[in-house]
Amino acid sequence: MTTPKPTALHVFSTFAVGGPQVRFASLAAHLGDGWRHLIVAMDGNMACRERLAPGLDVSFPVIAHRKGATVANARAFRAFLMAQRPDVLVTSNWGSIEWAMANFLPVVRHIHIEDGFGPEERTRQIPRRVWTRRLLLRHAEVVVPSLTLRAIATEIWRVPHVRYLPNGIDLARFSTTPHPVGSPPVIGTVAALRPEKNLSRLLRAFRLIADESTVQLVIVGDGPLRTDLQALAGELGIAERVRFAGHTDTVEMFYRDFDVFALSSDTEQMPLSVLEAMGSGLPVAATDVGDVRAMLVAENSNFVVAPDDAALAEAMRRLLANPSRARAIGAANRAKAERDYDQEAMLTSYAALLAGEGSC
Repeated sequence: MTTPKPTALHVFSTFAVGGPQVRFASLAAHLGDGWRHLIVAMDGNMACRERLAPGLDVSFPVIAHRKGATVANARAFRAFLMAQRPDVLVTSNWGSIEWAMANFLPVVRHIHIEDGFGPEERTRQIPRRVWTRRLLLRHAEVVVPSLTLRAIATEIWRVPHVRYLPNGIDLARFSTTPHPVGSPPVIGTVAALRPEKNLSRLLRAFRLIADESTVQLVIVGDGPLRTDLQALAGELGIAERVRFAGHTDTVEMFYRDFDVFALSSDTEQMPLSVLEAMGSGLPVAATDVGDVRAMLVAENSNFVVAPDDAALAEAMRRLLANPSRARAIGAANRAKAERDYDQEAMLTSYAALLAGEGSC
């Protein structure tokens, strides 16, 4: 008799392309055909489906629910759990919290992955959400990718079972080939064009240094604020120096053209874009959010600054003004990525967690 595959039900607020979704795609590929995956996107967006490797045992059930109908939704989700009886429920971030409510009296083992917060929680924890997490996640294995989040989960939410699993990347994808000497310097960023990324700050900071050299700015990514950001670039008089590259599946090709990577976010935890910049041998000018300072080498820490236009501009200016130092910092960042942030180590840890090995 053939032993049935273990089944994991993964619930995302959205399955659009983003850090948690891309990480899942890598994990599913790592696990291969040995697992059956059910994927639920609360908003119906399945754009990251294209990132899944062929041949996987994956399905996408649609469970009817209504926004704001929390109790009714939780009942419907619990009925689905009772009917399907997956081996493990994996929820992602606040947008899937109704599934934690559905499993409050546990039907299945529950893993909850918290990658960070939206703009509404960038400066403070919302009390209602704190108490909800404290209550509904007390039986779950809560996984966080950053030390900042681990402190929040243990000290503020007071959930008992917390595991720190830092993100990792496929370092083989990212080249450390330096930008050709003599060509105009390029500051680059890779981000979804959403409010919490505060790319308007990056545009304003770039305006402060744009007259000093032939420096160019490249913004890779797409999102709801693209039109507004393009208009702001025009208002600032820098439109000809800024390239909006849009979404790409080959982001590593852009990193090769950058001299400096910039992060302007209001809230992050352990951003994959910074790991990718490190893997590409780049120095980073960034706002001091989440674990960004701890992720980078010590030599880079002077370029992690307050979330302020002028401070970010000065960090970028100083890196551009000393290319040899910038290249040395970038090389050290690459070495740290190789040592601490290899994707295989991350995927091995997630696979063991999914299988219940060494559970909290």
